[in-house]
Amino acid sequence: MPEICDNALDDDGDGRIDLNDSDCKCPLKEPVSLIPNPSFEERSCCPQTRSQLACADTWIQASEATTDYIHTCGWMGWPNLPVPLPIPDGEACVGFRNGRFGMEIVPNWKEYAGACLLSPLLAGTRYRFEFHIGFVDFVHSPPTSVVFYGSTDCDNLPFGIGDESFGCPTNGPGWQRLGSVSVSGSNNWIETSITITPPQDIYAIAIGPNCTELMAEEDIYYFFDNLVLDEEAAFEFGISSQDHPCSEDFTLRVPRLDTLSYQWYKNGVALVGETAAELQVQTGSGRYEVLLNGPASCRVTRPYQHIVPTILREVNERICAGDRHTFGDRSIGKSGNYQATFKSIDNCDSTVLLNLEVVSDNIDTVEAFIFDGETYEVGRQRFYRRGQYQVGLSSSIGCDSTVFLDLEYYKVFRPSAFSPNNDGANDYFTFFGDIDLIRIASLRVFDRWGNLVYDGENIAPNDQRAGWDGEVNGRPAPAGVYAYIAQVEMDDGKEHQLSGSVLLMR
Repeated sequence: MPEICDNALDDDGDGRIDLNDSDCKCPLKEPVSLIPNPSFEERSCCPQTRSQLACADTWIQASEATTDYIHTCGWMGWPNLPVPLPIPDGEACVGFRNGRFGMEIVPNWKEYAGACLLSPLLAGTRYRFEFHIGFVDFVHSPPTSVVFYGSTDCDNLPFGIGDESFGCPTNGPGWQRLGSVSVSGSNNWIETSITITPPQDIYAIAIGPNCTELMAEEDIYYFFDNLVLDEEAAFEFGISSQDHPCSEDFTLRVPRLDTLSYQWYKNGVALVGETAAELQVQTGSGRYEVLLNGPASCRVTRPYQHIVPTILREVNERICAGDRHTFGDRSIGKSGNYQATFKSIDNCDSTVLLNLEVVSDNIDTVEAFIFDGETYEVGRQRFYRRGQYQVGLSSSIGCDSTVFLDLEYYKVFRPSAFSPNNDGANDYFTFFGDIDLIRIASLRVFDRWGNLVYDGENIAPNDQRAGWDGEVNGRPAPAGVYAYIAQVEMDDGKEHQLSGSVLLMR
């Protein structure tokens, strides 16, 4: 039995259905892009990192600020600027920035890709430039204008050599703005087009952001793919779309002519009964085509890749023990990883990965030390004296915890007097302590007029022949009261400043 090409059945039993069977082939009715390697599929190498557009055959890094070549065989882009998947046409695309706003702010950092055309755009002829542009999210990919620039000479590629902040091509000679389009999206690809009539023959093109300098807190980044440039007449029967790809009213259409009959296909298999010039898509993502039958011949439109975006977000949440977290139609009270799918404002599936942590009631015992006159803080409470205390705390998310505080004084002895008379007892002024006193980082002594009479550093504690010996410039200091300021290091790693007075006795 021969293959019938519009019934979604494998009539001849060869495992191929409708347009997938060679019995049903009709010539493609599609434009042929004047841009070489329009989907970046032809390559000489796999990108391993950013700025490797040279791996894509025939493409030229037009600006000193470098675009990024993204391919599934290697580098797949910046972790914080993920490419929407799947890529519209094949396995490769290009990413570009509009300004840099990280540690170094360069508003005029603008990245462009360029190519020499297979044949020139002729002055006065109408052309159409169709392409896909991809978006990260509304923060990193706000609504933008994509601009199509042209030059009368391929020697003008690249431009702005040596100047990463050169900006758009028209900041230098030889380039003109051919057209632009305003687009917006989030975590998806949008197919759009620019129609132009060049005033001069154009031999080279560049694609990227407009000339306006932006100011932002985050890097601004986009992707483009499937760049098709041909005379406008060649696009006459291209498939166009209406409404958001996730909308229930999303529609594909081709021009309607009374001399043609229509049959729609998804992935080469007929959508039985869909024989109008437009199709309200109810069959999800896929490759859509239309078979156009005329009085004497048939043609198949070039495929339209309908991609229903899916949004993936990861959320970290913490709740207190005994509380529950509402996640979709579930109420969760245990720590773990959960997944749920919601509908976005555009009716797209939004998959949320929830990392939930249940914070248990915490009971902790803290042993701490202070000097007399110091304070120790637990939460918003301060403690001035040694003792044992029970402190109730509440975390930033409202979970209760209890701290048992055991507060003691450091065991450091600071003499109130010393007698430097070389009798072997109390000849030096220094500090003595238990094992918790590690060192005397500094000790400064002043007379009653504020003059510095001793300045010592890194003094070993408990050494009766270390510290101040009661002399000033080699002469005995007069008896009297002297003030001191010391910095001591304790075995808990903390340093403390101690001050007081000492009596020098003669």
